[in-house]
Amino acid sequence: MNSQASSSDKTPMRAYAVIVLAVIATSSAAILIRYALAEDMPPLLIAGARLAVATLALTPLALGRHRERIASLSRREITLIIISGLCLAAHFTAWVSSLQYTTVLVSVVIVSTGPIWVAFLEVVFLRIRLSRLVVAGLLVALAGGALIGIPLDGGGASLAEAELSATITGAILAWLGALTVSVYMLIGRVLRAQLPVIPYVWLVYGTASIAAALVMLLSGTPLLGFRAEGYLILLAMGLVPQLLGHSSLNYLLEYFPAALVSMFSQLEPIGSAVLALFLFRELPPQQQIIGSLLILVGVVLASRGEIRQAAQSG
Repeated sequence: MNSQASSSDKTPMRAYAVIVLAVIATSSAAILIRYALAEDMPPLLIAGARLAVATLALTPLALGRHRERIASLSRREITLIIISGLCLAAHFTAWVSSLQYTTVLVSVVIVSTGPIWVAFLEVVFLRIRLSRLVVAGLLVALAGGALIGIPLDGGGASLAEAELSATITGAILAWLGALTVSVYMLIGRVLRAQLPVIPYVWLVYGTASIAAALVMLLSGTPLLGFRAEGYLILLAMGLVPQLLGHSSLNYLLEYFPAALVSMFSQLEPIGSAVLALFLFRELPPQQQIIGSLLILVGVVLASRGEIRQAAQSG
């Protein structure tokens, strides 16, 4: 299905509408996670539930219209789906956990560095040379990460020792979330060229939710005993940021280069930070704001480098 080329004059307006929907939906994720954590729900339950809800919602479409394609999956496709699902489960667990320790802005910005690590993984596994813009973006983003985690005043005036430790812990978990989602994104570039969006996301979300369920079972993570409000928040997370948000980004891969879709996703930290400011009165320290802005600049530079590289090679 070469719709990116053949339907360019039919789909742009619909595709741009999906961009707006994706940004609004994904921006709500960190806010809903904060509310779920306030209900004392374990991060693993939060991560697994949003994936399970999205999987169940997609099941009628996946098995109704795409049953034959799913049944014809090759061994290579199944292997890639399993790896992608495991990485997605690890991504959400690490990211949700990071929001226990640091601000919405810092957590979401660091997690959004996925495109940079995708470029790095392409060098390692696909032997693609990094362009100067990608290298510059990587260095700027790392500088921003260092600024967030290493206080210029030694942690005295602006950050107490315990608060500094929590910030670093949250940043490490967010970086782990970024690295795992980058593997998911890289595999998605391959599989989306072979699979329609519905069966692709259904299979990956389903694999991730099964992995999360197994870990919850083995670790004894409680599933029951929380307030009804908490379960409603989990339902909203599965339907809005996961089903509408992430699935919309996967849908956009059919009409835009992956690097450009990654740039669209960089609007999420801004939306999340604005929501956190209004809902939680959460304003990070100036140093964290500057570091977060540096990371965003780095991701934009790297994404632009990928777009130019893809244009030259195409």
